[in-house]
Amino acid sequence: MAEAPDPKRLHAAVREARDDAAPFALVAAALLIALAAVGEHAHWKLLGHTLWWMWLVVAVPYVLLSATLLFGMSRLVRHDRRREIVIGLLAFVWIGNVFGVVVLVASLVARSGGQITGRQLLFSGGVVWFTDAVAFGLAFWELDCGGPVARALAGTPRKPDFQFPQDENPQLAREGWAPRLWDYFYVALTNATAFSPTDAMPLTRRAKALMAAESTLSALTVLLVAARAVNILT
Repeated sequence: MAEAPDPKRLHAAVREARDDAAPFALVAAALLIALAAVGEHAHWKLLGHTLWWMWLVVAVPYVLLSATLLFGMSRLVRHDRRREIVIGLLAFVWIGNVFGVVVLVASLVARSGGQITGRQLLFSGGVVWFTDAVAFGLAFWELDCGGPVARALAGTPRKPDFQFPQDENPQLAREGWAPRLWDYFYVALTNATAFSPTDAMPLTRRAKALMAAESTLSALTVLLVAARAVNILT
């Protein structure tokens, strides 16, 4: 017979999703909406067309994810169902991010690439890079040890997907320390900057695959898009 979940731990997981994860997804959506608004106002073109509405499409999964984390977590009592919904939305978020990077890179190599201004590339590349970090931070948060609900309800230590410095050196950790979304976002942000692990080490193949995917997208964004933008400005 399965052990009944601890209401206090379940409430803590719901609160983390509401107070930490939902605002992160909402900020990413707001940046993409702002990019669409600026692109429409400035008549920015991608692949020779005014595709400002594309960023609104990419923002939709972030909005749905934020709403789910903000309002739906306490209602999704079954852990498996909750995780399926969040992972499904994260998959759509990732597809949108890949689509955005591909369109930006394709715009650079197309004949119409000369129509793209440096400001457009810097703003577009910066937003795409940052939203990628948010998306992968949320993915790491949902992946590690089966997700935030599983971590909160675990009665015994679980085998992690990421090893934080506090795990290796518990004497340096504060009392009651456990990784939260900010920790996973920091991992995603540094991985997107250095193209390699810097804080937490991936221990499982799925964690390594996610980090490799983020490094690849970040390299395309930073090394191609941002470099071209600086070249245009100078």
